[in-house]
Amino acid sequence: MAFCPNCGSQVAGTFCQNCGTSMAGGANPSGGSTPSGSTAGYAPSQPVAATSTGMSENVAGALCYLVGFITGIIFLVMAPYNQNKFVRFHAFQSIFFNVAYIIIWILISFLTVLTHGIGILLYPIIGLGFFVLWLYMMFSAYNNKRVKLPVIGDLAEKQA
Repeated sequence: MAFCPNCGSQVAGTFCQNCGTSMAGGANPSGGSTPSGSTAGYAPSQPVAATSTGMSENVAGALCYLVGFITGIIFLVMAPYNQNKFVRFHAFQSIFFNVAYIIIWILISFLTVLTHGIGILLYPIIGLGFFVLWLYMMFSAYNNKRVKLPVIGDLAEKQA
């Protein structure tokens, strides 16, 4: 049986079933001996360098929103991602989005105390709105869209 010169797996035809390499050039797909008399075997390929720097930019952009400003800061610090404008934009927008959410939550808390409970009606509405917007921002970043939020998006774009 012949072996693929690219991946080293056994081949029983004209193409390697593992990696798809054509066996027509140099390998002996029928098994047996090569013309020089030696048996066909595994020819180690050159070492393959890692070409990937990790995850793709759309996944990194979506993950910027996952845990709020924490993941935004993490992606601004991590080396391969802090050079990418798409990831930097989403990281800054995630940070500003969550800071705005915290500020609005504090203002509603004060409103609740000052109005003797009327602000409590706003908690679920605003919370649901921010949750839906958070999901939409993650979905958009994953689909390589650069959706800018009204004020926050301009700030994020200047920083990125």
